[in-house]
Amino acid sequence: MQRSILGQSLIVTLGAALIMLFLAVAAKASDITPFVGNYVGSANVVSIDGEETPRDMSVSIHELKQGFNVSWTTTTYKPDGRVKDEKYSIDFLPSGRGDLFSAAMKRNVFGHEVPLDPMKGEPFVWGRIDGPTLTVFSLFIDESGGYELQQFDRTLADGGLELSFSRFRNGEKSRSVETFLRKE
Repeated sequence: MQRSILGQSLIVTLGAALIMLFLAVAAKASDITPFVGNYVGSANVVSIDGEETPRDMSVSIHELKQGFNVSWTTTTYKPDGRVKDEKYSIDFLPSGRGDLFSAAMKRNVFGHEVPLDPMKGEPFVWGRIDGPTLTVFSLFIDESGGYELQQFDRTLADGGLELSFSRFRNGEKSRSVETFLRKE
């Protein structure tokens, strides 16, 4: 009788431990919470030829019912006095592959949010959380089959985020920027 109670107790304990482990892994895989907030900053974007262009940047990260949203604005100040604003907003949904997230940028015929199609000249976008870094990748394929890959690393730092942006064209780095974005 005692053996049976001990065996049942061991099974219950192991079952509870497995459930707790599963919940911890599931929470880690989709935990955007540390990144949530509004951030602002500025930097000089350096192109491959060494030319620097001043930019103001902001990013807003917030949770959604399923997944999260990253919205960002870049204001570029041209030497001739022109000002160019670029705004982006992308929802990310769990991919079922741990810390990888698929971009939900349009709805298919069934009403489900899906990524865009890079073979149609649209960017293919995905995200990942790797420890303290939220990364957003954008892949563009041009008409000749060449490609451009953009990588935005947003790493948690005291008081905000460290932003590291890189653009690669056909494997060669063509632009980069690193700056601190202060949490508002």
